Amino acid sequence: MRVLIADDDTSSLATLEAFLTAYGYDVTCAQNGVEAFELIQKEDHRLVISDWEMPEMSGLDLCMHVRERQLGAYVYFILLTSRESGSDLVAGLAAGADDFLRKPFNPEELRVRLRAAERIASLEARDVLIFSLAKLAESRDNETGEHLERMREYCLVLAEQLSKTDKYAEIVDADFVRTIYATSPLHDIGKVGIPDKILLKPGKLTEDEYEVMKTHTTIGAETLAAAVRDNPKTTFYRFARDIVLTHHERYDGNGYPNGLAGEDIPLCGRILTVADVYDALTSKRVYKPPFSHGKAKKIIVEDRGTAFDPDVVDAFLATESAFIEIRERLAQNQMSTTLIPTLAEINAHVLATSS
Repeated sequence: MRVLIADDDTSSLATLEAFLTAYGYDVTCAQNGVEAFELIQKEDHRLVISDWEMPEMSGLDLCMHVRERQLGAYVYFILLTSRESGSDLVAGLAAGADDFLRKPFNPEELRVRLRAAERIASLEARDVLIFSLAKLAESRDNETGEHLERMREYCLVLAEQLSKTDKYAEIVDADFVRTIYATSPLHDIGKVGIPDKILLKPGKLTEDEYEVMKTHTTIGAETLAAAVRDNPKTTFYRFARDIVLTHHERYDGNGYPNGLAGEDIPLCGRILTVADVYDALTSKRVYKPPFSHGKAKKIIVEDRGTAFDPDVVDAFLATESAFIEIRERLAQNQMSTTLIPTLAEINAHVLATSS
């Protein structure tokens, strides 16, 4: 991890640099806040350790400038200070500081706080990697637009709404909401195992080809099952596996791959189903124009209790303004069309034409 340290005291700066280098970090030094902010703008520094009191720009002001700037990756900020009052700590936290290190610092305390910073950074890196893998799978079927971006935001909205209900208040906690946002882009990752002659076929699939296409759920789940076996206590991987395996199950038991029904389908899968079909219905495809929100809503409501969990549909109805906002904000380029319908699109088309 690349670390930027800022301190106008050259002795303190040299000491901190020596310890960080000994711990294996790539270190950049700045002697005031202005210089430090310029370096942050020019180079990738994921961790900043700054003295509070500095000329030209204090560490507190530097932290506020970093938080005000829209950065591509989160910058973990540690304030180095001799201040001890509660009001100073509150001011530091309000400015966006993640942690504090008291001067003169204890080398072992420094090491522990750096490990905490690495854990935070690694969680973000994990989410970036997951999304990149999902985008790679998505690219194989030429899907256009911001499908995965919309999907995770739709799922986030639905989960947050369910968390407000008595039934799901204890089930859908903050961890559930964060996890469905992070893992929902993986829902179609199993498509990497579908032969090109089927996945990329421009025309209608035969019955046998459709059966092969449906195996993307089990292919993806089997891939993630290995991670579950290696990390049996990590709920994150089990959550991702359940999403991949169950997002084409139907509430009435007529879905696939296992014909699960009702609440035997994991909640994450029931949420994904509504989000996926809504996105397919409201997206432009070679065989149909994008449906209006109203038409998509009508189809989803009509299949409440059959294709979709009634509770998730109710959450959708309570948040439809957020769905419209997400759809408009992440609107795909209307000049682009998908030549190959995805499985969610096929299922949505069937729902639409049968309604």
